[in-house]
Amino acid sequence: MNQAATGAKLDSVDILGILELLPHRYPFLLIDRVVDIRGDEYGVGIKNVTMNEPQFQGHFPERPVMPGVLMIEAMAQTAGVIAIHAHKGNGSRPKSVYFVTIDKAKFRKPVGPGDRLELRMTKTAHKRNIFWYRGEGVVDGALVCEAEISAMLGT
Repeated sequence: MNQAATGAKLDSVDILGILELLPHRYPFLLIDRVVDIRGDEYGVGIKNVTMNEPQFQGHFPERPVMPGVLMIEAMAQTAGVIAIHAHKGNGSRPKSVYFVTIDKAKFRKPVGPGDRLELRMTKTAHKRNIFWYRGEGVVDGALVCEAEISAMLGT
């Protein structure tokens, strides 16, 4: 039974909270919100894809497609928010987060302006200050990308 079904409170982080947790800023801050956070175990990043983003000027003007590397970076940012958010109350909040590895990345469908990309991140391992997550990108219930990533929290 999941926490939502048992009545446990799920956390969320809005854009102002993300700005406190991550060093990224426009044009490289790629998530708008993180919802359904369950400790450092799981969370869903939300990316509202809009036509006014700089990558669509060249990728591609006649058929705008969000680059796969940006979807993976959005996964990494989501994982970073989840991991840092879980540690912010223990007095030793990490000062930085670094994208360490990417494995098994697959891109299944194009993502473009008007799409709401959900980045569903599930922790698979944790050792010292390194966290491993499996991510799935979903638009309207359809799997559009997936990858395994790791992030390192720095002090």
